[in-house]
Amino acid sequence: MTEPSLPDSLAEIRDEFLELPEADRLQLLLEFSQELPDVPAAYEDHPERYERVAECQSPVFIALEVDDAGIVTMHATAPPEAPTTRGFASILAQGITGLTPGEVLAIPGDFPQSMGLTRVVSPLRIAGMTGMLVRAQRQVRALSAA
Repeated sequence: MTEPSLPDSLAEIRDEFLELPEADRLQLLLEFSQELPDVPAAYEDHPERYERVAECQSPVFIALEVDDAGIVTMHATAPPEAPTTRGFASILAQGITGLTPGEVLAIPGDFPQSMGLTRVVSPLRIAGMTGMLVRAQRQVRALSAA
């Protein structure tokens, strides 16, 4: 059952993980790592436009935008040699892009733990995804207040 505050885009991803046997969930996460959207050209040579996610051991950077219509876009970079972290970044970028600021801010803080991965990846990786979510919500809050 989907919580009322979890947007459909993220609920579908979470449910996709939970429908799999625990042993297969890591493979799905690795598949998500291959689907991390490319960053727009405007961001490629401008690292100052990104925020480093310090909770991640790997160098992960995120940037969020809210357009004039009130739609959020999340951009993320994560190295290919850190596929689980890259997978988490991809899940959030795909799940947050297209939402409104209110929907992003309503995502429960325990979303990363709700995906059934806590016994498949290390607690540090889960903490990294939680850090990505917290920073994404903070950026959306700041952009909405501006």
